[in-house]
Amino acid sequence: MFVTHQGKKPVILWLYSGMFLVFLMVVVGAITRLTESGLSIVDWNVVMGSLPPVSESDWLSEFEKYKTSPEFLQKNFYFTLEDFKSIYWWEWGHRFLGRLIGLVFIIPCIIFWRKGFFKKEFLPRLFFIFFLGGFQGFLGWYMVKSGLTAEPRVSHYRLAMHLSNALLTFGVIWWTVLDIRYPAVKHLRDKFPKTKQIWLITFVLLLLQIVYGAFVAGKDAGQLFNTWPLMEGYWVHPAVTATGFFDTMLNNLAGIQFVHRTLAIVLYFSILWLWLHSRKVNLRHDQRLGANLMFIIVNVQFLLGILTLLNAVPIWLGVLHQAGAVALLSASLYFIHQVKGTE
Repeated sequence: MFVTHQGKKPVILWLYSGMFLVFLMVVVGAITRLTESGLSIVDWNVVMGSLPPVSESDWLSEFEKYKTSPEFLQKNFYFTLEDFKSIYWWEWGHRFLGRLIGLVFIIPCIIFWRKGFFKKEFLPRLFFIFFLGGFQGFLGWYMVKSGLTAEPRVSHYRLAMHLSNALLTFGVIWWTVLDIRYPAVKHLRDKFPKTKQIWLITFVLLLLQIVYGAFVAGKDAGQLFNTWPLMEGYWVHPAVTATGFFDTMLNNLAGIQFVHRTLAIVLYFSILWLWLHSRKVNLRHDQRLGANLMFIIVNVQFLLGILTLLNAVPIWLGVLHQAGAVALLSASLYFIHQVKGTE
């Protein structure tokens, strides 16, 4: 147990609030990317940047900074001040959420620490969560910087790092909540070895799929072939094999979309395999619930992916699809946490 009996409920509520804010930040991040708002703020001011422009002169000052960016010079040169405001607010909101998350974690943490709610076993996990939060802020600026040089587009590698770290933070907080709510029982750890092996395969595939989802978003590869299951009449479009293997896997828009489409199918059948297997072993109700949730969510997620592709990635579908990835990750972690042996 990481916390005292007295501190269990408030600490869990605190962690749940942090999880919700991280999830909200992932959603707002998706909107920011899909509305192409991420490069609207060209500097990084941790303190003063928390305040939005309030006067006309403030807005004009921010707009003048934006006019020096490659995105304005090469792409949005026709923007008026009102156009600029429409993209500025999404990026400002995304950064504001990051600052809010920091406060939501730091202030209650100090209070709970002074009250003696934390046991010493909790401190490494707590420090790791704070490290991930700080690192997320660094990765956000590191990503934005890549779009402020020659080409007005953030690096899809840095976007993948930014999203992956956000989901890692979410996952660590969720795992901590599960650890507090359902303490581990050592003599149950060796049960269901095959179930754990199948889960590990599905989890690796899920992580790869999340990374490729970020690649697709970063390269706008979702708007290349908007047909399914064929890619404009091909199972493997010639554009996929037009470059070398590594370029196809990492940079080629057709190749990135192909990998994402293919991984979706493989991941679906992997979770189907896990679900069918789970029905043959003597799992508890909560463990079986985790498997059922994974199977339900992957069906919804698969459908959302197809609809997002067919409709050339509208904002609302793209956001739902990214939210579905978080839901699937949550269900997957819940399942393995319960299967590994808990009270």
